[in-house]
Amino acid sequence: MTSDRVQLIASLRRRAAAIRRRDLLMIQRSGLGHPGGDLSAIDILTTLYFAVLHVDPANPGAPDRDRFILSKGHCSGALYNTLAEAGFFPLAELDTFAQPLSALNGHPDRNKVAGVEANTGPLGHGLAVAVGCALAAKMDGASWRTFVLVGDGELQEGSNWEALMAAAHFKLDNLTLIVDRNGLQLGDSTERTMALEPLADKLRAFGWAVRETDGHDYAALLDAFAAIPFVGGHPNCLIAHTHKGQGVSFMVDNVAWHHRIPTYDELNLALQELAEVDHEPVL
Repeated sequence: MTSDRVQLIASLRRRAAAIRRRDLLMIQRSGLGHPGGDLSAIDILTTLYFAVLHVDPANPGAPDRDRFILSKGHCSGALYNTLAEAGFFPLAELDTFAQPLSALNGHPDRNKVAGVEANTGPLGHGLAVAVGCALAAKMDGASWRTFVLVGDGELQEGSNWEALMAAAHFKLDNLTLIVDRNGLQLGDSTERTMALEPLADKLRAFGWAVRETDGHDYAALLDAFAAIPFVGGHPNCLIAHTHKGQGVSFMVDNVAWHHRIPTYDELNLALQELAEVDHEPVL
């Protein structure tokens, strides 16, 4: 591994730890949020925004920018904190999360927050919007790409499978679907709620080029994103195996943290654990 790559991975790890700390602080202060799903997705978001996406915080509406859509919009906290870390808006604005008249709603709003490409939250819609974006780029002969992050439980919505068929039909190899495969959804595991497996085989049967990776391994994520398109003429799917509540020992793989708000003592313990990741002082 080159020294540049080692430094990049170290930087991603530090940024992700900082984003996780701010996210939990924001959720605890506001009394609103979905910490488990936020923490499972943050390594993916950090890798995208600081190593993959062609975006410019100073010009968030640039026509040639890559598009990223967070379909699991209830995890807006992860997106807001990543966007703030990247410079799309001031970090201090995170303190307004879910407050009256704040731009930072519980679900992201593209009309209010720089860097948000689509209003999401009702599950099953983000992939269809992403297919429309990718198709528009193909029709225009544009080089920008579309990435969409969905929750695994969200794939139980039938609209996703219509979108999957359309993406393959139109040969959208400029589209990348990332599945946050933490195996848990509201109240239970995905497999006990409505089984998804064999997920990779199902997606391949729909005409997608599929890879699987560890969604918390920065080197593996970088390698996967660098390989896009996986197969020319086929839309790309990266199944990222993650853990709900990643980074905090008492939250990991615990379905109760889907939308539970940490107490002050729990918050302090979580911040201590996350501070140890990059040896920074507790906030």
